[in-house]
Amino acid sequence: MSGLISVDEALVLLAQNALAHSSETVSLEAALGTRLAAPVIARVSRPQVAVSAMDGYAVRLADVAAAGARLRVIGEAPAGHPFAGSIREGEAVRMFTGSVIPGGADHVVIQEETDTDGATIVCLNTYAAPEHVRHAGIDFAEGDTLLEEGALITPAGLSVAAAANHGSLSVWKRLRIGILANGDELRQPGSALDVGQIVNSNPAGLSALVREWGGEPVDLGIAGDSLSSIHSKIEGARDIDIFLPVGGASVGDHDLMRPAFAGAGFMPVFERVAVKPGKPTWFSRRGQQRVVGLPGNPASAFVCAHLFLKPLLAGRTGHAFIKARSVSALPAPGRRETFLRASIHAGPGGVLEAEAAPDQDSSLISPFLKANGLIRRLSGSPAVAVGDIVDVLMIGHVRPGK
Repeated sequence: MSGLISVDEALVLLAQNALAHSSETVSLEAALGTRLAAPVIARVSRPQVAVSAMDGYAVRLADVAAAGARLRVIGEAPAGHPFAGSIREGEAVRMFTGSVIPGGADHVVIQEETDTDGATIVCLNTYAAPEHVRHAGIDFAEGDTLLEEGALITPAGLSVAAAANHGSLSVWKRLRIGILANGDELRQPGSALDVGQIVNSNPAGLSALVREWGGEPVDLGIAGDSLSSIHSKIEGARDIDIFLPVGGASVGDHDLMRPAFAGAGFMPVFERVAVKPGKPTWFSRRGQQRVVGLPGNPASAFVCAHLFLKPLLAGRTGHAFIKARSVSALPAPGRRETFLRASIHAGPGGVLEAEAAPDQDSSLISPFLKANGLIRRLSGSPAVAVGDIVDVLMIGHVRPGK
């Protein structure tokens, strides 16, 4: 599709041209950072039976309705070793956190609220309702869907899957994302620089994002400013699922990425997006390979990776925006949908507040150190006054209030 298209139109085209995911079964340790190919269903309830929440004594609530109740200790139930019998009137069983509640008991008296000589206990308080018992399935029940297909697996998700008695998980195979920089002026980080040379900084951050989003980043290096140099990189990467060329995306004499990929047989899906920053973003396909072309300016590359690469990897068709109160006055965005780097924090009363970075120059990297969100400004929308509500795409965690 030639011409300028909207962000929403670009997202639809990305979804229509998404790659099919193949699945594999991996260990829990290997699943971190991947996406589920099948939902995680609880194979057991948690807890499976009623257990004690505290160290103390399992009793019948009816026996401790009055202060000073004296009960005979008939045994103990360490965690993993349930008491074999049942509790009858006037009896108690020594409990520990996680111990299985014996039959007949419905309450746990914590040890701090008893006097004991080992053979008997005296309850120092009265109780009107059962306490300190964790009932079966209060966390989740057998058969519950705990994680949906497509969910990104986090450390918390691994813990839940393990607790649900899964020793392995069916996940999408990580798509291989080939990050290709372009420019005779680029040098790798740590190199000595001559006048006119700059550090190739984009791949480091983009690789981290790809890994965070469930892909496998592959550094394809730097292609020089010639069609042959770029073409050589393309043809040497036949195992790449999605190319992520950075730079060379505009229409200058030395912007060769799009024509190089076109010459290698990639068909354009869209060539420009009405977005700021990131207007030169483009998308092409060849067989089972895709290309998401990003501008070379760091802010443009980073913002457009969030806007277009992340949903492509996740198999989503759009983004979830939240509302926040702007603490910055913002000018009208003009004819392109605009995304402003911003700090999102909790304000008075728990209302989220959004503070736009004072300088939105697309060549600047350092504003991302404080940016955990992008303020969305629709094309043609009016200026924003301090206190107005804005849409925000989160790219990090909400910070506590100032």
